[in-house]
Amino acid sequence: MDASVLLIGSDRFQASVLDLIRDLATLAIEVAADPFEATPLIQAQQPDLLLVQASQPDSLNLCRQLKSQNRLSWIYCIVIDEQLQDGLRKIEIETAALNAGADAYLAFPTEAAITTQQVFWNRLLQAYVFAGLRRVQNHRELMRTNDVLSAIALSDPLTELNNRRAFEWELPRQIKNARHRRAPISLLMLDVDYFKRINDTYGHLVGDTALQLLSARLRHNLRFYDTPFRYGGEEFVILLSDTGCQEAEQIAHRICQLIREQPFAIDENLELKITISAGVATLQARDDAKGNSLLQRADQRLLKAKALGRNRVVGSDAEA
Repeated sequence: MDASVLLIGSDRFQASVLDLIRDLATLAIEVAADPFEATPLIQAQQPDLLLVQASQPDSLNLCRQLKSQNRLSWIYCIVIDEQLQDGLRKIEIETAALNAGADAYLAFPTEAAITTQQVFWNRLLQAYVFAGLRRVQNHRELMRTNDVLSAIALSDPLTELNNRRAFEWELPRQIKNARHRRAPISLLMLDVDYFKRINDTYGHLVGDTALQLLSARLRHNLRFYDTPFRYGGEEFVILLSDTGCQEAEQIAHRICQLIREQPFAIDENLELKITISAGVATLQARDDAKGNSLLQRADQRLLKAKALGRNRVVGSDAEA
């Protein structure tokens, strides 16, 4: 099992533990003299497992700080006591370690005792290490699965754009960020003109292909910091970061022109001429934090663009 371990303790402690785990060739092991020295290493490298000398000052504080940070709390922490404790004392020390955030507590005796029982202690510590690494591996597998599931949940399978759920999550975040930076943000709402006619004339598979081609054209002609979403059906939304009203309208006109001027090659025998209508809105101080009023304004302007004959952009109360 390939993994990284950070060993925290005195030189004598490091030598004893390294001797016990020397057979674990797949481990990348680093050392730190104390928790103070270990902290920047943990932050930068995020090792899979910590082996911490119990007698080190602030050893339990290190465990406590580790578990209080979401980005580091998955690291498995084993507190190692160099002295065998009996009865209530062992329970007391182990309880303190676990309450501080340690995932496991292990006591093994002095170096002299280790020398006579080397195989036993070697196997015991290795078992603790492997148990911790299995826990970390399971966590990472779960996180990878969650990332995949999140990506699936936020992606439209037909167009491979972000979907409406992703938009409803992203819009408030972008609004908060724009207001924090005092930067403009605009919204385009696009709708394919007479899309029902395409489905009724050529079938839904042709309609699906048209949406896929249109989505690809959007992706390839937007700035890298603009975010397109499939809002539903033949309707799309584009978030334009750092973009005021006038620039947003220019972008909307350019997109409409790109869609209108180049036919969509569905297959060798069919090309479709497609146009879109667009409504443009820019964030105002009065808009709510979730972006509902901003979206509603863009939607109303999209409806106006369609009412005025389609294949056009409306970016204000008058026709743009």
